[in-house]
Amino acid sequence: MIKLSTFTLLYLLTLPTWATDLPPQRQTELLSFLKQDCGSCHGLTLQGGLGPSLLPNALTGKPKEFIIQTILKGRPNTAMPPWQGLLSEAEIIWLTDQLYKGIDHAHP
Repeated sequence: MIKLSTFTLLYLLTLPTWATDLPPQRQTELLSFLKQDCGSCHGLTLQGGLGPSLLPNALTGKPKEFIIQTILKGRPNTAMPPWQGLLSEAEIIWLTDQLYKGIDHAHP
């Protein structure tokens, strides 16, 4: 499991509201990214494929901080790439929140 520094953990637990207030157009783009890019390995419905399921029931028991760090930095020796160069931390936090809530795959 990824170890988080105390500073990182406190930062993630006290993020300002801007971390979840992305413009609607960017939210639509991120949901498309989730379906297309993440879906290419995790399945188009995120039920699993090359990568594990990203549905809420599969994330139960996994801390959000772990998922955020996995998206940011990837997983060494796996097909999971780091996305920190393409997505901001705020966007990754927003995407993680969506995964835990469940995604309506009919939109976008």
